[in-house]
Amino acid sequence: MTRTLRYRILALQAGLVVILGFCAGFAFWASSYVQSQVSTQLTAQGIVFPAANSPEITALPKADAAAMRQYAGQTLTTGPQAEVWANDFMRIHLLAMPTYDQAATIARAHPTNAADQATWNTVFMGTTDRAMLLNAYGWWTVGTYTSFAAIGLAVAAFAVLVALGFELWRFSVAAREEKSAPASLPVPAPAHGYGTTAPGYGVAQFTRHDS
Repeated sequence: MTRTLRYRILALQAGLVVILGFCAGFAFWASSYVQSQVSTQLTAQGIVFPAANSPEITALPKADAAAMRQYAGQTLTTGPQAEVWANDFMRIHLLAMPTYDQAATIARAHPTNAADQATWNTVFMGTTDRAMLLNAYGWWTVGTYTSFAAIGLAVAAFAVLVALGFELWRFSVAAREEKSAPASLPVPAPAHGYGTTAPGYGVAQFTRHDS
């Protein structure tokens, strides 16, 4: 490998380490920021999971009750908790009620009926709250996947850094070998160039001529 090519490889590897390292750091920050914002907003709602043996949980279907019990007594602060509350608690209660469109149609047909108006309002608030909780869960998931990407980028940056260290070591070894190698003796140039003939000498040139 020529010295110029090795310099180019070292420069490329150093650039990749910087770029991958920056991307990994940014991804870690983005993941932390997203989940921190979601947690802050959920905590402000003050939602607390019922106790494990409370009527609110025991009245649920078996699978939904089991999902709720894993967070029994905890304050809702994370995306997975928001998903459970939305799908295993609120959804079950909303299934027992008319859809938003049905409740709205009935309420508009009976504008003076307090029960129909209350049902419409309850369904509206329930579906809205559930959508907001699922939205929070979605963003929390985005933050989780971003952290996975950050880990992958960090591993790639470390791998390139190791390769850079190896190339630097090889460069130093090659430099020491060149420095310690004995200097080669210069090859003498031929008396006559290649492809030419030596000048001819006739017998007369070696004969003494007396005047």
